[in-house]
Amino acid sequence: MSISEVVVPQLSESVSEATLLTWKKQPGEAVSADEILIEVETDKVVLEVPAPASGVLAEIVKPDGSTVTSGELLAKIDTAAQASAAPAKPAAAAQAPAAATEAPAAAPPPAAAPAAGGATGVASPAANKILAEKGMSADGMTGSGRDGRVTKADAMAAQPAVSASPAPAMTASLDGRPEQRVPMSRLRARVAERLLQSQQENAILTTFNEVNMQGVIDLRNRYKDKFEKEHGVKLGFMSFFVKAAVAALKRYPVVNASVDGKDIIYHGYFDIGIAVGSPRGLVVPILRNADQLSIADIEKTIADFGKRAADGKLGIEEMTGGTFSISNGGVFGSMLSTPIINPPQSAILGIHATKERAVVENGQIVIRPMNYLALSYDHRIIDGREAVLSLVAMKEALEDPQRLLLDI
Repeated sequence: MSISEVVVPQLSESVSEATLLTWKKQPGEAVSADEILIEVETDKVVLEVPAPASGVLAEIVKPDGSTVTSGELLAKIDTAAQASAAPAKPAAAAQAPAAATEAPAAAPPPAAAPAAGGATGVASPAANKILAEKGMSADGMTGSGRDGRVTKADAMAAQPAVSASPAPAMTASLDGRPEQRVPMSRLRARVAERLLQSQQENAILTTFNEVNMQGVIDLRNRYKDKFEKEHGVKLGFMSFFVKAAVAALKRYPVVNASVDGKDIIYHGYFDIGIAVGSPRGLVVPILRNADQLSIADIEKTIADFGKRAADGKLGIEEMTGGTFSISNGGVFGSMLSTPIINPPQSAILGIHATKERAVVENGQIVIRPMNYLALSYDHRIIDGREAVLSLVAMKEALEDPQRLLLDI
């Protein structure tokens, strides 16, 4: 027997442990080199664990739901064996691991095993999340993906079976009404921890302003077709907000700073976090050196962030750091909000839905496309003056977007 070991990938210094999701192979089954065997969920990303060599999966050391650390042994592959006709059920997976402290958020309470025949019950993290929200499980489902994998589209289209009794995932509360208990994913738990940390450690205030988006809308409408043809990406609005934020941060550096103990760290670079919704929860990938990026560069990077966030493919290093963040609640229809600072940053810009509103210009009531801006800031180092003036600078840049192109 020649054994090749499957181990947990190297996690970043800020991530101490992770949770195993669902094994895609069982002992006795053939595996190919670089074939994905299982996914590992950290508090930031989902990492794929490929087979290091071809052969037969001889043993699963850590079953689904186990808590693991960098380099820990997960399974063994016999590189000299041939797959058996009937794969054996892993003994380790027959019972819950004693060391496991957290199950993946996407996994609902255990359901009946899928019927034999065909590849069923294997789903992507995004699909599992959607199914869990519907009170459903991937068990028994055959998806449209490779080898019958249940995709996000399959999960969105799936409908719960109509039953006179509650679904298996539900349990009865004291008054007899159905409830479902699902553990937080590592990402959701980490988000909760950081939000509480932000509110407890920062002196958060929020200042508001309104911006007439007509200039940006006109500029976008004039060039969006040529822009897409030239750069292969649609011209959105977020790149204008990023450019406006960078322009303001250059004028008021303390808004781009952070607190470290009793020191203020002024950053000579502009790494802008872009809040992106994903099936696993909110993630904030970073636009590095945003001041050096063109409008096209920003749009391409944000589009890539959105796609990979949906697929759980963002890397840990892409969500580490950042000097300022932007959160766009407008994509969900939000009119106004007070965003929470993402530590250790000291400020965050919240943008909202652009709506036609009645405003007064030169003594006349006119209709304009207005967007409410909200800047939450840490009052420990940012005074109201700098906060208000920096938000006014963003407003002025957006209302005269040609200034962004000329850097004035």
